[in-house]
Amino acid sequence: MLKNKNMNKNAKIYVAGHLGLVGSALWNNLKGKGYTNLIGKSIYELDLMNAAAVKEFFDNEQPEYVILAAAKVGGIVANNTYRADFIYENLVIQNNVIGEAFRHNVKKLLFLGSTCIYPRDAMQPMKEDQLLTNVLEYTNEPYALAKIAGLKLCESFNIQYGTNFIAVMPTNLYGPNDNFDLEKSHVLPAMIRKIYLGKCLQNNDFEAIRKDFDKRPVEKTDGKTEQSDILAKLEKYGIFADRVELWGTGTPFREFLWSEEMADACIFLMENTNFEDIKKLSVPDGSKEVRNCHINIGTGKEITIKELAHLIKKTVDYQGNIVFDSTKPDGTMRKLTDPTKLHNLGWHHKIDIEQGVEKFYNWYKEN
Repeated sequence: MLKNKNMNKNAKIYVAGHLGLVGSALWNNLKGKGYTNLIGKSIYELDLMNAAAVKEFFDNEQPEYVILAAAKVGGIVANNTYRADFIYENLVIQNNVIGEAFRHNVKKLLFLGSTCIYPRDAMQPMKEDQLLTNVLEYTNEPYALAKIAGLKLCESFNIQYGTNFIAVMPTNLYGPNDNFDLEKSHVLPAMIRKIYLGKCLQNNDFEAIRKDFDKRPVEKTDGKTEQSDILAKLEKYGIFADRVELWGTGTPFREFLWSEEMADACIFLMENTNFEDIKKLSVPDGSKEVRNCHINIGTGKEITIKELAHLIKKTVDYQGNIVFDSTKPDGTMRKLTDPTKLHNLGWHHKIDIEQGVEKFYNWYKEN
């Protein structure tokens, strides 16, 4: 079945998770490109865990295209603590949305996963064919398994029913509307916030700290709380006037991609690529086994956590020390994507980490 790669600017496009880091970047990219018929529902309007509600939504709205950016996400602490929540909630969300997209003959679906799908000791940089070749990193294994199931669900529908479901695996993302929760956020936004609060503490700028806590309460502690309680929360998360304490040794390497660039790559694929195009790049000629038809979205460049911390320290202009707590876990030591398949399809990133951290810190201060 020949599929049209072009999306009409008036086509009805449902962006699931349109208020989050990933979804908001995708939403803004679509609007910027002139798409006029976007649908987004908050969790209060549509609970994607509720199969009946998802079916009713698809029955009523009949979207032509679906971008599945909704997911339960978090950093190493949250992933390791709420293991059952991460695998169960993500499996349910994926099954509900992808299942209804199939039943309602959606023209194309884009599923967003994560590069944590790859084995802990995967060969570096990680090509798509490294999937399922070894054991996963333990701390985020439940989340990774859910995302593997999601990409295999898309792949399997394509093989059996001829659907046009594309799965992409972005590297570590950061950017506008990120999660800065000190317990549950990913490494880069957590470090930005911790080092910024350390600077405020060092400068005795408690007004700025209260403003920050009002905007983003820490364990229900907001800016109106007693100063001693705020100081106790800061101390709990390793934030002091003379130092900021971070988890692990600082030696793991990480790759980071500006979220708006990730969105641009995704919409590029929606506009220019079908599953059959990806299959040609992924499956050897003559092979009867169709697998690894997902696409890495990344930069192919990496930085150590320690180097990143000092880059943020310089950007924030914090004069204290950065201390690493080696009793805490590091997570995967290296997780670099190979974006060759994406490059071959015609897309490359432009924003490197130095420029990105500055943009990110400025966004955080303004918001």
